[in-house]
Amino acid sequence: MRRISRITVAGAATASLALALSACGGTSTSSGSSESQGDKGLAIAYDVGGKGDQSFNDAAYAGLEQAKKEFGYETADVEPTDGETDADKEQRLVSLAKQGYNPVVGVGYAYAAALKSAAEKYPDTTFGIVDDATIEADNVADLVFNEEQASYLAGVAAAKSTETKTVGFVGGVDIPLIHKFQAGFEQGVKDTDPKVEVISQYLTQTAEEGGFSSPDKGKTAAEGQIEKKADVVYAAAGLSGQGVIEAAAANQVWAIGVDSDQYQQEALAKYKDSILTSATKDVAKAVYNLSKSVEDGKPETGIVRGDLKSGEVGLSDSNPKFADNAELQAAIETAKEKIVSGEIKVKSS
Repeated sequence: MRRISRITVAGAATASLALALSACGGTSTSSGSSESQGDKGLAIAYDVGGKGDQSFNDAAYAGLEQAKKEFGYETADVEPTDGETDADKEQRLVSLAKQGYNPVVGVGYAYAAALKSAAEKYPDTTFGIVDDATIEADNVADLVFNEEQASYLAGVAAAKSTETKTVGFVGGVDIPLIHKFQAGFEQGVKDTDPKVEVISQYLTQTAEEGGFSSPDKGKTAAEGQIEKKADVVYAAAGLSGQGVIEAAAANQVWAIGVDSDQYQQEALAKYKDSILTSATKDVAKAVYNLSKSVEDGKPETGIVRGDLKSGEVGLSDSNPKFADNAELQAAIETAKEKIVSGEIKVKSS
């Protein structure tokens, strides 16, 4: 079990968070003392787009909030900065570990190099990284998902819902992780109805160009696809996906959200009637489970994978028009059963 000591006084919490935030900038100066200040709980360092993206980062924050509520310990969540380097990311993670947070989670594959280095410096701290499986260390958990499986189901939903026989996919950045979303979606569409055309587009080649953090880019891309008769658009683009959803609502076509159940997101409430479903991956559960494993004294390490069988990827059913469509639900359930059984092999590229 985790040691009993907790730092729960509000003033101490504020001071610790200030130290964490000071590590966010583009400097390489350490914050805090050279030794752990206590036995604190979970800390997360956000990916591009930060808290409030209604998607990937917010899902990680939900996991942090669940852990905080259940375990009653101090937590921290720290924003990224524009144009930051791996050294900046490493400094952020090191600062959190130095302050005594355990585990420390980097939200996104961009933390790979930084987290590997930080984990070597703090072998007694458990680190987690979301969406990267390249780090092999005794104190690192690689939290990864079969996003292509959820995206396949999104493709089934799109193919069954389109009236124009044209649907769209908007990827934030042209990288292997997002290729998984595209590959699964396109396969799901074509297996359901080979006559449906899929228009696929990436916003940028690199994250630094704003592919995951620019709603305006997402909106422009979706508008272009809608002009080409797409009446269902699926975005795997982080914060940029908000622009895709906005464009879908303005043009009265369907949007499919990603990562979180975007129908339920408060910031997207005015567009929710246009959100057919979301291809979800339970980042919140992965982050919470890692924290619980540390709390229980048996920290997760190695590759920890969430898939359709475990229930950690799937489709949300918050929209009644989606949930109450019996024909659509039957098609999705059939596809799900075939994926879980292995009859359908979903492509990841």
